Amino acid sequence: MINMLLKDGDVLCPDGQVRQLDIAINGSLITQIGTVTEQADRIINCQNKLIVPGFVNTHTHAAMTLFRSYADDMMLMDWLQTKIWPAEENLTADDVYWGTQLAIAEMIKSGTTCFADMYFFMPDVARAVAESGIRAVLARGMAGVAPTANQALTESENFYKEWHQGADGRITVMLGPHAPYTCPPEYLKKVTALAAKMGAQIHIHLSETASEVADCQKQYGKSPIALMQELGVFDYGVLAAHCVHVSPEDIAIMKDNKVRVAHNPGSNMKLASGVAPVPDMLQAGICVGLGTDGAASNNNLDMLEELRLAAMLHKVHRLDPLAIPAQTAVDLATAQGAEALGLGNITGKIQSAYKADITVFAMQEPHWYPRHDRLSLLTYAASARDVHTVIVDGKILLDNHQLTTIDQERLLSEVGRRGMSLINKSKTK
Repeated sequence: MINMLLKDGDVLCPDGQVRQLDIAINGSLITQIGTVTEQADRIINCQNKLIVPGFVNTHTHAAMTLFRSYADDMMLMDWLQTKIWPAEENLTADDVYWGTQLAIAEMIKSGTTCFADMYFFMPDVARAVAESGIRAVLARGMAGVAPTANQALTESENFYKEWHQGADGRITVMLGPHAPYTCPPEYLKKVTALAAKMGAQIHIHLSETASEVADCQKQYGKSPIALMQELGVFDYGVLAAHCVHVSPEDIAIMKDNKVRVAHNPGSNMKLASGVAPVPDMLQAGICVGLGTDGAASNNNLDMLEELRLAAMLHKVHRLDPLAIPAQTAVDLATAQGAEALGLGNITGKIQSAYKADITVFAMQEPHWYPRHDRLSLLTYAASARDVHTVIVDGKILLDNHQLTTIDQERLLSEVGRRGMSLINKSKTK
């Protein structure tokens, strides 16, 4: 007897082909793929459904859902300095917990099974992750220019000790220095020393805007990428968010240091940050995953939309319809995303002995017909509203479009009240 059986579904296999198969799940793992005749505690009829690896969101600031629609149509530094940073000064641990729950609910309902987060009050973020059942890679954001710079280092160390491999192994902890422009070299040396001590990897924003790169060149005589190499930041395994303005020389450094990239096309487009040279990175053999960034700069956490943007943005930017094909876009959102988070050996693929992190799309709406190519339909036609079932670590978190671990009605009441309170406090300062 097995725990769960997904029966007669169209399965997106690791080779990019879609085949009609059964999937057996025992405990947290996929144990069999093919024709399964064994009895199961629960059988889910997946006829007329597409089964794909759960999406992996490689870069978020989850609790920034509380600032969704508050600060739009602005340049990045103006957005941060005049709107976001002042509002964040009012955040409490409970605010971050509820804002993270809102993000998790949105991600689960749109097919995401794992996300990377960099923010504050991380034990409360971890609590939201543990309760919801999702998988996450968490980092306490650190700014070396802030009054709390040393406190952030201590909190990061304590958080790693308490939560790394927590929640039945669903939580991984990284260190989260924000960016070179908020973390001077001496502070980054403290971060790398802590990384060496803890055995932790690093999640950092790099080369997001042209002005950031120009300022770094002016101050240090080198690009942010070259500066990170000089400081030894890349020695411990790095997830680098954005990497929009990187030169061929930067890409060579990134390749040599096995830097993994979180590409955020939606956020980069909305903030007019530019277009990351993702095709060049992929050609160089750099691991690239997709991220949404926070809901204050996207403004949603829909990874299906993100993979579509990735596919289309680079086509029009390069005037090349082959720049990012459908299969590549889906791979960035699944297997490559898992690899970017250091989880490529356990999730991101529908494969025996991998974690049962699975998203099931109902193919019943008109936009799924005719079915010449299901991978193409997923990339260019599907909607997040088609997500029917979401499984993480072998547990159902979305069952026939309904959340099973989150009380959505209470959640929306809490975040509606807290979001308005935060902005009102910011305006009165």
